Amino acid sequence: QVQLVESGGGLVQAGGSLRLSCAASGRTFSNYTMGWFRQAPGKEREFVARIRWSGDTALYADSMKGRFTISRDTAKNTVYLQMDNLKPEDTAVYYCGATPYSGYSSHDYDYWGQGTQVTVSS
Repeated sequence: QVQLVESGGGLVQAGGSLRLSCAASGRTFSNYTMGWFRQAPGKEREFVARIRWSGDTALYADSMKGRFTISRDTAKNTVYLQMDNLKPEDTAVYYCGATPYSGYSSHDYDYWGQGTQVTVSS
């Protein structure tokens, strides 16, 4: 019943842009943090960015600062990840998650989406 559904991934050339969406349903997330993580083959799931539905500003991993922007649209129950100046090393499956905690650690998340593939060619 509780669902997080990511969309917007695809194949893009280095330097291009994509906007990922995460549509939340099945419960209210007003007291939750929404986060984006990514996982490349053979690597751990790593933190990308997070934002609360209300109350504070966005937080980013250092490698994403200046290129990625997380935002929310509470009316649509949707969070976004705008990715600009993409690099081949950004290639990964990107996941949306929800947690009642601060959202830096993947272990804190109660809910996850199925992921969306982002592939950046050189």
